Amino acid sequence: MQVAMCEQLVGPPATSPTHSGTTRPGACLKVLFNREMAGHLRGQPEDIVHIFPPWQKLIMPDGSCPIILNAYFCQKLIAKEDSKTTHEMYTPLPRRNITLAQIFHIKYLTNNLPKNQVVCSNLATTSIDGSHGHEDREQHLVAGTPLRNSLLDMVGSLGTAPWNRVGVRVVVQRVYSLPGRDGTMIQKRSLPGNTDLPGARLCLLVQDAYGMFGEVHMERAVSKIRQLEGKSCSLTGVKVLQKATRVRTPGLFSLIDTLWPSVIPLKTPSQDQTCEEVKTNLPPPAFCYILSALPNVGQIDIIKDNFLLKLYQPPVLQCLREIFQTLDVVARCSFYARVIYQRPQLKSLLLLEQREIWLLVTDVTLQTKDESELHLPKTLPVCVTSSCVLGPEVLEALTMAVPHTFLFRDALREQGQIMCVERTILLPEKLFVYEASGVGSCELTSPVMLDELNAFTPINSICSVQGTVAGVDESTAFSWPVCDQCGNGRLEQRPEDGGTLFCGDCLKMVTSPVLKRHLQVFLDCPSRSQCSVKVKLLQSSISSLLRFAAHEDGSYEVKSILGKEVKLLSCFVQSITTYPTHCIRLEEVELLCSEAPADRRSTLHL
Repeated sequence: MQVAMCEQLVGPPATSPTHSGTTRPGACLKVLFNREMAGHLRGQPEDIVHIFPPWQKLIMPDGSCPIILNAYFCQKLIAKEDSKTTHEMYTPLPRRNITLAQIFHIKYLTNNLPKNQVVCSNLATTSIDGSHGHEDREQHLVAGTPLRNSLLDMVGSLGTAPWNRVGVRVVVQRVYSLPGRDGTMIQKRSLPGNTDLPGARLCLLVQDAYGMFGEVHMERAVSKIRQLEGKSCSLTGVKVLQKATRVRTPGLFSLIDTLWPSVIPLKTPSQDQTCEEVKTNLPPPAFCYILSALPNVGQIDIIKDNFLLKLYQPPVLQCLREIFQTLDVVARCSFYARVIYQRPQLKSLLLLEQREIWLLVTDVTLQTKDESELHLPKTLPVCVTSSCVLGPEVLEALTMAVPHTFLFRDALREQGQIMCVERTILLPEKLFVYEASGVGSCELTSPVMLDELNAFTPINSICSVQGTVAGVDESTAFSWPVCDQCGNGRLEQRPEDGGTLFCGDCLKMVTSPVLKRHLQVFLDCPSRSQCSVKVKLLQSSISSLLRFAAHEDGSYEVKSILGKEVKLLSCFVQSITTYPTHCIRLEEVELLCSEAPADRRSTLHL
């Protein structure tokens, strides 16, 4: 707990119902900050701090200094060196009187309002559908509709009237989708070219001229909304859903931290309602507002504001080598990568309940590593969690058994892993153009190389393995017939037809079924001599291994395959255990390739 002796600079607005019982500017106050807020503010004498509601004031019976409690939402405005000039110009923004005619847009009354109440009459705007002109400006920003520069000022002016059309100037930093809430369905079928999954919420991460962030949830689909990123806009007709903090929504603030500090000096309000730039190193925001655009009322339009345009920070693209070297730092990262294997394999677009997907990716910087960099892998695993909303183009690409290049925007780098979580965007190669950021294309000119199994190989990665067969897990070995036409393994045996097999997919009798086998072997690997390495083999490797050991009845002799040498199998690491014995479970896989699968399939050399 930290106690700060403060001088009150500004009191609550005159319209506040508790104004009569509050202290006046210049009064002495004691403010109690908890450990988290004190560490965030790192206050020094003569710093100016803005305390946002809700908070409580304790009035002492003996008339001593009042105490401010529960100050959980605070922001340092000006550092010590600028406090002298700021003390003079820091005054509350006056409340604007809004008439019923302005709220209900009665034109013949709003046209006669005094000029000092028309704050948006000369504002150049462009709606998101590309329309221009005076008629559109009157439709979206009615004369007399207040348009503020501060999100906090707009939120404070909303009061209890959710239909208030007070607006704010912002820059759109990001556009993304979040999983839909229960009972919230967004109608998207009427919008051509919509690329989001049904039920997902379109969201905007916006920032005002003072550095405050807000996340806007669109309650209905908006055409061409993804074109708003990087644009300065006017936002009107919203309500507050909640006040988000770093503890409640760490994922949101991990994205905000990538946009902080600002690339240009921020602004602070002055006495004459103009804005002056402040050059100060302020801590990142401790909270932000989550807003919702009201149906049939919420409106967002593109405006001309050169200052806000300069605040936009596009994702900083990195190569996988740079990301791997900083995996221990929790942050967002963006990169191009070539997906060479995915798990599980997606066979259909009808993925109603998305589950966790692992993508094994690489790029030129990993494939061309120096041999002296022993700990630098040739591939990296990326976990796509169920909270990451994937568009139909991404799902369609994942269903094809070919390598594909994705742009990963704002993926989370945490605990030595790369994860696609909420607010992460995946774009297939056909929907983006390579940025001029020093990070080149992911096109690989040579076949993909894998790391050999070693002591640093992690779980959920891929590697190459070689060794000699030391044993066979006979308890899990079995075989089954499949259709020789379609590969269906669920064949029916019909006694009335003499016990012949019938395929329900082909709707015909199977006279020459293909026999498939399930086989797991133990390998002695020189690179992991102290471990037991168990590999589940593909059908091609099983056939190659058993071709000299199989009998006419389909059985085989285990002794005939012991000691056989296995070279360069491409395997997925399923698990690594150290108790009761050190065991590594692998599964042989086929990498995604643009050519025929047999061209790059791992082979057995006997």
